[in-house]
Amino acid sequence: MTRRRATLAAGIALAGLIALIALVSFVWLPHPLSDTSGGRLVPPGTDGYPLGTDRLGRDLVTQVMIGARIALASGLGAVAIAAVLGVACGIAAAFARGWLNDTIAAFLDILIAFPTLLVAMLIVAAQPASLGTAILAIGIAQSAIIARLTRILAGRVLEADFVTAARAAGTRWPGLVVGHILPNVWTTLAVSLALQFGLAVLAEASLSYLGLGAPPPNASWGRLLQEAQQTVLVQPAGAIVPGILLIVLVVGVNLIADGLRDVLDPGTPRVGRAS
Repeated sequence: MTRRRATLAAGIALAGLIALIALVSFVWLPHPLSDTSGGRLVPPGTDGYPLGTDRLGRDLVTQVMIGARIALASGLGAVAIAAVLGVACGIAAAFARGWLNDTIAAFLDILIAFPTLLVAMLIVAAQPASLGTAILAIGIAQSAIIARLTRILAGRVLEADFVTAARAAGTRWPGLVVGHILPNVWTTLAVSLALQFGLAVLAEASLSYLGLGAPPPNASWGRLLQEAQQTVLVQPAGAIVPGILLIVLVVGVNLIADGLRDVLDPGTPRVGRAS
């Protein structure tokens, strides 16, 4: 139990660091985002510019802090969309029977066969590039994964004896969903959604790197990495710092998911861990 809690605590500490940076960015920034008075490619450690400036003279600390805000907004927004759409579709599929159930299952399998980033790119390509569009696209792409998991979990619950007894007692489907299905599937869904949060952050960074995410002057970590390619030898901090923070957030969220799985469902075996 100590190691399980340590994993969860480590994840919370890493993700909490990024959350703290994002929260601070709402009340304080070293420089305005559009301020280019610092000079082009000022080296780290310069007075007033701890990480230096980019090729346009903008403070890198300011951009990295705003990037933390965008990363968290992307993860939370995409996961919220995936949860609402995925759980609703999954429960509806679990109640379906016969050919309808098989059709929905096949459709979800086809969607899952396509990488999340590819589906998101196809959706974003049909709309003007914006952070909201990217979040919506990622959420829709991830909803198929949540829907498939929900369908499997809800289907098992509906086959249980206590659900059969509830149906015999006249409980209608809203009561079954609220009273029996959701209480018995939320732990597994919580772990899956935590993992999807990390994937959503990476997907948003990838879309921004490709120019399909939040447009300038939004300082997404993915866009910072793309811009830093041209000056990485002169100003390596522009690529190193956003990359490290992106890794810290994703690793932190994955540790949280791992810790939640151990705490909420300690009987589930994991690959690489002795049972």
